[in-house]
Amino acid sequence: MREKSYAIIGCQHAHIEIFIAEMQELGYTCKGIYEPDNKQLAGTIAEKYGIPLTEDKLNLLDDETVQIIGCAAINSEKIDVIELCEQYGKHVMADKPVVTSEDGLKRLTEVIERGKIQVGMLLTERFHPAIYTVKQAIDQGELGEIVSVTMRKPHKLNASLRPDWFFDKQLCGGIVIDLFVHDFDLLRWFTGKEISRIEGYAGKSILPEHPSFYNTAAVQVLMEDGNVMQLYADWHMPQKSWTWGDGRIFITGTKGAAELRLAGDPAISADQSLLFATTHAEEWRQVAIIQPPVSISEDFLNRLGLSSKHKAKAFAASTASTAIITHDVIWQACRHTIEADQAVQYMMQEMKEGVQA
Repeated sequence: MREKSYAIIGCQHAHIEIFIAEMQELGYTCKGIYEPDNKQLAGTIAEKYGIPLTEDKLNLLDDETVQIIGCAAINSEKIDVIELCEQYGKHVMADKPVVTSEDGLKRLTEVIERGKIQVGMLLTERFHPAIYTVKQAIDQGELGEIVSVTMRKPHKLNASLRPDWFFDKQLCGGIVIDLFVHDFDLLRWFTGKEISRIEGYAGKSILPEHPSFYNTAAVQVLMEDGNVMQLYADWHMPQKSWTWGDGRIFITGTKGAAELRLAGDPAISADQSLLFATTHAEEWRQVAIIQPPVSISEDFLNRLGLSSKHKAKAFAASTASTAIITHDVIWQACRHTIEADQAVQYMMQEMKEGVQA
């Protein structure tokens, strides 16, 4: 029986732990982590999961037992890793965003069209229990036709803990590409409609020493049916907040409305997500959260035909595709973030003194 193994090339963000933890649970062995620069993070993760560090990524790529490469490289460099993995016939699961520019999107498109490998992206929001639950309600018609979606995602900045590349738009992608990639995906998923037009603003009022770093963004998204959706993000979550990011989603349909408090609410429960809903037939109530039948990593394995779990096969059989996250889902999310980045107006404001970063 072939050994079930994978490896990591690029460990610049702790998001890669999502993939590592899920793959470990699925019985896969990580053959090594290659990270040339962020030795501290790579070392911490390696120690936590008992994974060897390596100074030679080619050793991982040459290993015939390694079927998948996980990647959390610097955002602008992920496409380089994807193209390298394609040369070695290794599938890739990358942290978001996988591309940060129009050129990167073109290169990703070419990889997908060549069809030599499968590319995954950690669009983890689709597998968030509260979001999965509200999607089930939407699909069952409980909210009617969706006419409005508003998403808010303030984040803690913790500037002193961030690597230099994070503040460089060419390397990171910036607030629109980095934070809205999930939201553009969810808009299409919730509504079943395509995005027609995007416009908005990004603001800069802090950290003059990082001229390409913007700290707020707000966009309006026109869907093909004429409904307008709102997205907002910032890097101003207070340090004393109970969470790194108070993500909230408000969904309005012709039959009802729902509110998701993804980080909970300290007045109710600060350690679990909350979902509330009301319809023409039912009063405002808290809705029980449903766990998705598969994880994002298992969904990727299912796409590769490598998942042997009964629940994964049963879940795939109930969908039109063999996976939730497909190449088209990833490409569309990347395309719209690049379009949004080009469409928004970047506004330089007077630098605020005393703003905690």
